Amino acid sequence: MDTDSFLMALQRFTSRRGTPAEILCDQGTNFKGGHKELQEAFNNLSPTLKSVLATRKINFHFNPPYAPHFGGVWEREIRSVKNALKTTIGAQMVTEQVLRTVLIEIEGILNSKPLGYVSSDVADTDPVTPNLLIMGRHDASLPLVSYPDSDLLSRRRWRHTQILSDHFWKHFIKSYLPLLQTRQKWKRDKPDLTLNSIVMIVDSQHPRALWPVGKVTNLLQSKDGCIRTAKVLVKDKTYVRPVANLIPLPAIPKDTH
Repeated sequence: MDTDSFLMALQRFTSRRGTPAEILCDQGTNFKGGHKELQEAFNNLSPTLKSVLATRKINFHFNPPYAPHFGGVWEREIRSVKNALKTTIGAQMVTEQVLRTVLIEIEGILNSKPLGYVSSDVADTDPVTPNLLIMGRHDASLPLVSYPDSDLLSRRRWRHTQILSDHFWKHFIKSYLPLLQTRQKWKRDKPDLTLNSIVMIVDSQHPRALWPVGKVTNLLQSKDGCIRTAKVLVKDKTYVRPVANLIPLPAIPKDTH
């Protein structure tokens, strides 16, 4: 929570992911101090080096003071991750190696989550994910392995990490799904799902880090006239799912530049 800790975390991030163009954060003293330190270091460079590094300079965007809701997008996701981790690990003792492996696998789960789809190619519903933007491909993980909970008592640390990751996935999906379908009261009808919509199927029974995305091919109407069930085509397989488990994805315009 201090300036040095933030700068070291930023150094680890840039070494793995590259230098970000901008950072959005709150008014924490660690972030403000880190911004000041980087600015002073840049100002002390020679004019020649300054001109070379100017394009790699990070722009900090600070939320207004006492306005945590400005960071609502990431704050809510952090809360979901913390709650799922607390339920998954609880008071049990785990080694640093196990915990680090689980946390980095969680990073992979979150970065494989669909953000949307390219609107110009509806026939290909492969979603745009953070992993795709960062690495140029969707998934970089090893083949998933599931072990019974009884292996938690074994000395096999690898199996321990896989079981904890599975537990995290199940708890995270249960707490994350309601955030995608937030609804204030029930005073207004929510628009029905439409045919050919691109949706993500959210199901805790799916293997972890699997976010199936497909096209709605059929809408099943209830007796009251509302759409509560739909058929979704994912690649060459059709799923029948309640609308409550389907999240419409936004269309991302293809960059024409």
